[in-house]
Amino acid sequence: MLEMFQKLFTFIIQMTPGTKRGFWKWWYNVFAARANNSDFKFMNYGYYEDRFFPNISPDDENERYPIHLYHHVATQVDISGKTVLEVGAGRGGGASYVTRYLNPACVRGIDISKTAIELCNEIHKVPNLFFTEGDSENIPFKDEEFDIILNVESSHCYGNMEKFLNEVKRVLKPDGYFLWCDLRAGKDRELISNQFQNSGLEIVQEKDITKNIIIALDKMSKKRKSAIQEKVPFPIRKIFESYAGVKGSKIHNSFINGNLIYLSAALKKLY
Repeated sequence: MLEMFQKLFTFIIQMTPGTKRGFWKWWYNVFAARANNSDFKFMNYGYYEDRFFPNISPDDENERYPIHLYHHVATQVDISGKTVLEVGAGRGGGASYVTRYLNPACVRGIDISKTAIELCNEIHKVPNLFFTEGDSENIPFKDEEFDIILNVESSHCYGNMEKFLNEVKRVLKPDGYFLWCDLRAGKDRELISNQFQNSGLEIVQEKDITKNIIIALDKMSKKRKSAIQEKVPFPIRKIFESYAGVKGSKIHNSFINGNLIYLSAALKKLY
């Protein structure tokens, strides 16, 4: 059953850009509605690096490795005093972390899922942090409005990466930065590099962080698997374990064997 679902899942999301966008919008609306625990603020695969251990409060310790991923991406440049837009805010934990720890002037988070945005506004009450429903391929802000665009483990859901990058360039101020990380099929490594090169933005750095993701997933697997066993009906647990990257799952194994890779990057708008 699991193998059949995964094949159907892959077929559906790769049919057309519109189908892909529609599927993920539906999925995250459902996910936000069903998993509305306010203690669960992140959905990413985490990040681990030797001697990389940001100082966080005990209240945030529960989601340390997902926080590490945001810290790794958002500190590629100094964002203190900057206006920040997160595209694909999810459950809002990353935008909250960036606002509370990295001293930006303000952070706005958008997500295509109305339910996710409602959840963000309910559980995050932080000064200078705002959430609005919005589409990555039609960002609802004026030209040259932000110093920083942040995009964490979200763009693989988009129908048209080139259109998203055009929108990023449009809403960035000159000398602004696009800070990004996400997973891709191993065979698409050159494709994403070409998309960046053709975006009109200058690539400042691009890094393969797959090993860092694998270690973080290994460290989080026991806890994630336990939560899934507690809350998810038995027939679909394996599907959720794979979605969560639990050790031994299809997603986890795909990172190990190279079928999936995980990259981070910083790009700059020069004009």
